Amino acid sequence: MVGIIGIVVVFVMVFGGYLAAGGKMGIILKALPFEMTMIGGAAVGAFLISNSASEAKHTLKDMAKVFKGAKWHPEDYRDLLCLLFQLLRMMKQNPMSIEQHIEDPTASDLFGSYPKILADSEATSLICDTLRTASMNYDDPHQVEEILEKRMDANLHHSMHSSHALQTVADGLPALGIVAAVLGVIKTMGSIDQPPEILGKLIGGALVGTFLGVFLAYGIVGPFASRLKTLTEDDGHFYQLIREVLVANLHQHSANICIEVGRQNTPTSYRPSFNELEEALKELKKAAA
Repeated sequence: MVGIIGIVVVFVMVFGGYLAAGGKMGIILKALPFEMTMIGGAAVGAFLISNSASEAKHTLKDMAKVFKGAKWHPEDYRDLLCLLFQLLRMMKQNPMSIEQHIEDPTASDLFGSYPKILADSEATSLICDTLRTASMNYDDPHQVEEILEKRMDANLHHSMHSSHALQTVADGLPALGIVAAVLGVIKTMGSIDQPPEILGKLIGGALVGTFLGVFLAYGIVGPFASRLKTLTEDDGHFYQLIREVLVANLHQHSANICIEVGRQNTPTSYRPSFNELEEALKELKKAAA
């Protein structure tokens, strides 16, 4: 919703201000289809040249995030901490009992209690792979932490591709606008024998290209890229939380301490309060009793 409001504000302020200053939309509307074909078509073509088919589809899919917002919400962080608490407590009580959950999480009633986390293959894989490593007595927490860090850096780099691709398009749009404007000037020069009122409209139509390139770059595509980058970084905190908790477990801390370490390392806007998490964990203990 905020994204839609932002787009509306951009259009209203730019064109509303133009009209309020006495500008006329006629010349813009007349030139818009042709300028948009040149600038938009060239931008789409450049985007397809610089990205594979799968990357292009992934970018288009990710653009919906601008309107949907972050994938993970505060309640998801709470659920993740609850899931990790149950897994760690089970592992410390009976290491063999956790095997059925980490070998096939889709058949696990424990993971099944948190369908959104289960549906995320990277989160599930990260949890299961790290716990499997711990169950094999691979107890060097620093090396495990380094492996997890590299894995998450690689995933973040891949997830950032959409924002980088859009930012590249945004960077190129002003130049494409100039290309369209130059073509408009060439067209105008071919009609140099026409009266001033006609030449004025031709020059105005050519300048629409420059305007459109800059407007799309800094008013639409650039903000889309920036928003996608922010959302991707926000979602990355969810996986960082998994790393913090599971590395704390390798340091032989109790399940409660590991969960508190994770809670403290959760960004403030997503972090469940101590009492909220404590109540959720108490409910889990009651259900398991």
